Amino acid sequence: MSTSRKMAQAEVPAWQEQALRFRTVRDASMSTINTQLPDLSGDKQLARVIGVPRLHLTQAEVHLTESAPEVLVRSLAVGRVTAKEVVLAFLRRAAIAQKLANCVYELLPDRAVERAQELDDYLAQNGKPSGPLHGLPISVKEHISVAGRDNTAGFVGWIGNTSRDDASIIKILLDAGAVIYARTTEPQGLMAIETGSNITGVTVNPHNRALTCGGSSGGEAALLALRGSPLGIGSDIGGSIRLPAAHCGLYGFKPSSGRLPLMGVEAFCTGSDTIAPSIGPLSPTLEGIKLFMDTVLMSKPWQNDPFIHPLPWQSRADHLRQRGKVTLVVGVMWTDDVVQPAPPIKRALLEVVDKLKSTPGVEVIDWKPFQQTDALEILKRLYHPDGGKAFFENLALSGEPILPLPAWAVRDEPGIEPLSIKGVWEWTKKRDQFRHSYFQAWKTIAPDMDVILCPACPMPAPVHNTSRYWGYTSLWNLLDYPAITFPVTRIDPEKDGQDLDYVPKNDSDRWCYDNYDVHERKYAPVSLQLVARRLEDEKLLQAAEKIQQEIGLPFVDCLA
Repeated sequence: MSTSRKMAQAEVPAWQEQALRFRTVRDASMSTINTQLPDLSGDKQLARVIGVPRLHLTQAEVHLTESAPEVLVRSLAVGRVTAKEVVLAFLRRAAIAQKLANCVYELLPDRAVERAQELDDYLAQNGKPSGPLHGLPISVKEHISVAGRDNTAGFVGWIGNTSRDDASIIKILLDAGAVIYARTTEPQGLMAIETGSNITGVTVNPHNRALTCGGSSGGEAALLALRGSPLGIGSDIGGSIRLPAAHCGLYGFKPSSGRLPLMGVEAFCTGSDTIAPSIGPLSPTLEGIKLFMDTVLMSKPWQNDPFIHPLPWQSRADHLRQRGKVTLVVGVMWTDDVVQPAPPIKRALLEVVDKLKSTPGVEVIDWKPFQQTDALEILKRLYHPDGGKAFFENLALSGEPILPLPAWAVRDEPGIEPLSIKGVWEWTKKRDQFRHSYFQAWKTIAPDMDVILCPACPMPAPVHNTSRYWGYTSLWNLLDYPAITFPVTRIDPEKDGQDLDYVPKNDSDRWCYDNYDVHERKYAPVSLQLVARRLEDEKLLQAAEKIQQEIGLPFVDCLA
């Protein structure tokens, strides 16, 4: 074999070199945090790694990093702990989380420590905190712009695309006293409900590393589950906050569009509003979700952004009306009639509903799925009205290959095709007609129903590269309804075996049925979803809080 032929065979594609250079810089930045970071190579065969960071931290670091965000801000506000010691603890735990789950796009140790010191100096000089989030470390999904840092949205070809300014949401959080210290992983082009890209590789679920952490905000969810972050920001156009939160045992909130600012949140399809995107928080506690929304909307973002509804956050008003002895009416959607929920999801629903039925002031009714097949057809057309062309153009910038799940989402799923301008209008009209029909159905069939309780996904966290159905979350994106996922319990191999008598209804149902194995999902959290009507975000969180307090959720703390 000639020398030139050997060299040609050994030549590394340019896109791989770009990705490798990025990972080298990322890893070098982590090594500056603490030269004594542990060697975790012995944990490679360990499936559940939730508790591993505790073995490599001091008692003080464990206490700080496992404190709820609402507890941390109170301690920081009175100087019980310093911002610097808090951010150093989270930087160290985030670096350990990266070794366990590959969830960090990059850490920002220098700017985070400098910022924390400034906040400590402010508190010492003024005797008061700089804002409601004084000193609180917050992690951010990578495609939410941070000034001076790359914004790739999961494309190798976007490496070097440096943000000139912070996204609007980052500015608001910094003004409130937060410390931005970590940026987290996302899938290729953001288009998957798992998290893997040619830049960072695959992010795994710390409850069971054979399983996905979900996507596209999967890095956030994995980092939060490992308590490497107290509070994080994700984005959601089809379930990308809620599914990772559900798979990792967290709370994940998708607000109505227009409640939180999107300026500086980048994607290959920025400018398309056929399906409205949202950003929102992920948190280990429901109080953390409320803290985030309270803080951001206290800043009155509509004064600087014409796309934000001028609606103050009315968290202290009572949004649950008294109707005789009833203050909360919960409609239960047991299935969407397209894909049947797996046994652990059914069990979680049954356990929650049984407890709600015996809760004073709560009425439980059934809510039948409404035209779900039509909803999925509309979504399929309006997610990629160009038939995936823009996605492939961005892959071509570097020559990187498309990965299996993005390929399914933008090319291979039946029905994806390029639309003419007239075709976009027609499908957008169908979207609006569907929204109107759903609104009228709620109004006429169940006018007193406050919220819908339903699955967040057909099954707990799937095995890698098998997540193909997001109809339980994307429906609410189509309708632009606020939705929150919340942890309920953990999978139980003795209770949650496959229903061997069930006959799948369609290809999607068959795919999910065939890919469910209770033994593969050991330790996986089981979560549910709560939904309210458009712009009833405050009502939704009040209903979630009432349900949580009344029946004692979660029944099993998967983060313990």
